[in-house]
Amino acid sequence: MQPFVYERPGRATAAIEAAVQPGAMFVAGGTTVFDLLKLNVLQAQRLVDIARLDMPQLHAIDVSATAIRLGALVRMADVATHGEIRAICPLIPQSLDLGASQQIRNMARLGGNVLQRTRCAYYREPSFAQCNRRNPGSGCAALEGHNRQHAVLGTSDACIAVYPGDFPQALVALDANVHTLGRGGKVRHIPFAELHRRPAHRPELETVLEQGELITGFTIPRGAWMRRSLYLKIRDRQSYAFALSSAAVALELTADGAVREARIALGGVATIPWRAKAAEAALKNKPMTEALAHQAAEQAFEGAVARSHNAFKIPLGKQTLVRALMSAAAMEVSA
Repeated sequence: MQPFVYERPGRATAAIEAAVQPGAMFVAGGTTVFDLLKLNVLQAQRLVDIARLDMPQLHAIDVSATAIRLGALVRMADVATHGEIRAICPLIPQSLDLGASQQIRNMARLGGNVLQRTRCAYYREPSFAQCNRRNPGSGCAALEGHNRQHAVLGTSDACIAVYPGDFPQALVALDANVHTLGRGGKVRHIPFAELHRRPAHRPELETVLEQGELITGFTIPRGAWMRRSLYLKIRDRQSYAFALSSAAVALELTADGAVREARIALGGVATIPWRAKAAEAALKNKPMTEALAHQAAEQAFEGAVARSHNAFKIPLGKQTLVRALMSAAAMEVSA
């Protein structure tokens, strides 16, 4: 690990001013950043600790009749165990429960969770020179290397690294907004689906955030589909493993079982949190049957590109989505 300056400002404005400096980055729970610093994957000159900022909205959970609002510094565990949110929208706490061990959930903050870096082995091992995310312009070793864990959706010739998170699939499926604060008091409200960049030819640019721009929270609009929602995660082992395939699903059904509204996001198979709009459209206004779920799954993986070791992810992803859709449709929900 390289030496760095550590700061703990009390106010957001001071934290942002410190973080706009070259080589600076925010840290709160630190469950990803410190790992990457120890591996010498990240080279920080300055760490700006924001965990104790005097800004109440960063630490708040607010549930109203119209929305769920979550501060960026709320711990994963606090949302995963929140009784009202569990009752309103099972998808949200399930994605957090399945996203990390209990110890990490007790430390990790929501803002940091959505910004976690890929677990691609070629990115996390500096001895591999070819990694466009870590060393722009060097190439992508995973294209011809061991790519079992890598993405089949949203890839490019420059990067096929999979996005590793779980909670972000819930946010993108539920049309959440992310709120930020920048230098000079600049406030932005960004649809969560637009926060992460697909790799294209610049994989090192992972989000649309500017240097020193601070995530302050998330707003998730409430809807009838929340009650019939779930997160299904398929992985190599049951505990503390990243998804090979996952599905965040929320459905609103009519009294006779037709799909009035569908929200679908996929994880473990794409370079960013992946909204499956074509799959949603395939379900709309039709009776929810297993045959229809298979049709939606085919739509969800239209255009998927497999590599030498990850072709299994396409049929696995389809089966994951079918299972998630049928499980959600079978849920008993109160009127």
